[in-house]
Amino acid sequence: MTVKLGLMVPANNTTMEPELLDWLPGSQCRTLRIPRGKGLLGPAEIPAYVAQALELARDYDPAQTDIVAYGCTAAGFIGGPVRDAEIQQKLAAITGKPVVTTAGAMIEALRHIGARRIAVVTPYLDLVNERLRAYLEQSGITVLQLASFNAETTDELGAITPEQITALARETMTPDADALFIACSQLPTRDIMPRLEREFGKPVWSSIKATAWNAERVLTGKAALAV
Repeated sequence: MTVKLGLMVPANNTTMEPELLDWLPGSQCRTLRIPRGKGLLGPAEIPAYVAQALELARDYDPAQTDIVAYGCTAAGFIGGPVRDAEIQQKLAAITGKPVVTTAGAMIEALRHIGARRIAVVTPYLDLVNERLRAYLEQSGITVLQLASFNAETTDELGAITPEQITALARETMTPDADALFIACSQLPTRDIMPRLEREFGKPVWSSIKATAWNAERVLTGKAALAV
């Protein structure tokens, strides 16, 4: 399916647009970049970040947009499920289009595959990791094991390689987990997930794959993206 996608990401994000287009071949993407500092987003930064996102969303042309993706995982889950839903609703009201959030897509995808006990890889610091764990558990998903790169800046985040993600995923995945989830839409995951799935014998999902899957599902009522 060809999608005219409006993507909103942090200004530093270099990964999500190309990987989304790889998951949704033939689609088009107009990316709006939300200003942010060099430090990773935390609870204190979220109100200003969200306010800027809502203002930027007014730039989308409804005639050139089928759906909007709010593509920052942490900016969705830090405030909890209710706050993430509020952001989604406000963006939909501004753009006049359906909206998916990456944090919400994470939950929808994990529920779709029946994953209730998962392992998680992130780049976040401890406070943000605890917010992610709480967001998942409020949504009925237990985190059995979580490991992080503990990146302190966007430069550190952008330097994380697929090989490093693969190595941390192998250390983190546990036989008791229903799936592995790699959180953060900056982490490059497209090329490593099939190999990890074969190795683990379990589903492996990422923020970007979940967003692509949910955008297609919302638009069509079903998702052709392989699960």
